[in-house]
Amino acid sequence: MIGLDEIQKALGQIAPYIHKTPLIHSNSLSLLSSAEVYLKLENLQKTGSFKVRGAFNKMLGLTDKNVIVASMGNHAQAVAFAAGKLGKRATIVMPENASLVKQDATRGYGADVVLKGERLSDALAYALAQKDAVFIHPFDDDDVIAGQGTIGLEIHEELKDIDAIFVPVGGGGLIAGVATAIKALSPGTTVIGVQSECAQSACISFMEGAIRDREPATTIADGIAVGRLGERTFELISRSVDELVPAGEDAIARAILLLLERKKLVVEGAGAVSLAGLLDRKDQFTGKRVVLVLSGGNIDFTLMDRIILKGLVTSSRIGIFDVLVEDISGALHTVTGLIATARANILGVTHDRLAGDVPIGNARVTFMVEIRGKEHLAGILSLLREKGYEVHVGRSE
Repeated sequence: MIGLDEIQKALGQIAPYIHKTPLIHSNSLSLLSSAEVYLKLENLQKTGSFKVRGAFNKMLGLTDKNVIVASMGNHAQAVAFAAGKLGKRATIVMPENASLVKQDATRGYGADVVLKGERLSDALAYALAQKDAVFIHPFDDDDVIAGQGTIGLEIHEELKDIDAIFVPVGGGGLIAGVATAIKALSPGTTVIGVQSECAQSACISFMEGAIRDREPATTIADGIAVGRLGERTFELISRSVDELVPAGEDAIARAILLLLERKKLVVEGAGAVSLAGLLDRKDQFTGKRVVLVLSGGNIDFTLMDRIILKGLVTSSRIGIFDVLVEDISGALHTVTGLIATARANILGVTHDRLAGDVPIGNARVTFMVEIRGKEHLAGILSLLREKGYEVHVGRSE
């Protein structure tokens, strides 16, 4: 069981190899949440994730030259990068559906990438079966946990009197290390872990007091889509973490958009859950000093447009609704004129004449419009209904 001494030793070992990432105050997020918000920018860490801390701490203690890991991406890149710096050979086993961006980045650090299975558990089983290399667990390892815990030391060094820290949770290595460090240095600080609601194994295990397996569903927070906590991480979490909470997909998308728009920070879904967790519970932290750990920035840019769109819809910046119109010349022009009267900018229009619930001689027209909030959208819908149109609201209501 690791403690503060092991984490302090880890920081001394890995300091020459990592960035001491910034801890910044965010005025915009403070106003939005009514808390005093600080951001720990591990998205600016080497390889774009906190994972290099644990990877270096583990490998600095190894004499073996060959290492192997199973990872969805960030642990893979961290081990590949650390292996290159320390003169070791790394084999990285990933699920076949792992992000192409992370696959390419891992190969770019010089590692051998092997794709096995559809789930992280499949890749993990394959990696564990290989006997010609030292397996480095992504989270359930004392040296890895101690390395991740150095984030807590850096936060405490720069900022005192912290009321709460929000930390992303997958397998639990990050929060186990951070919580161990913070509780030793500042016992009154509340440590809150945040998971995607699509991958709640840690939340359920914490609530029930025993490790529970839960197969993750698809989530934009793919970096923390882990189906089972580690034995070591569960014990440390049970001892030092105050609360574990889920964050919805819409909230995570909104958090990614806010960090990009307000702070010009690229943060992946797994890193943005900490902000999503705060915004879902902001009434509890009014006037409190809060630190959000932004654990990584390795977002798949092939998904970025969809994530941004989802965030814009969730934050009522874009409205989507259907209008049933007669399929005759000029009908669409009349509707678009009404939308223009309501001062909304039309971003997209699609027609459907063939759906089973669309009467012959009619068409369902789906509008995507730029709006100024929920009240603006409500006004547009009210105007259309007053003019006799049948309107159905999509994801934005």
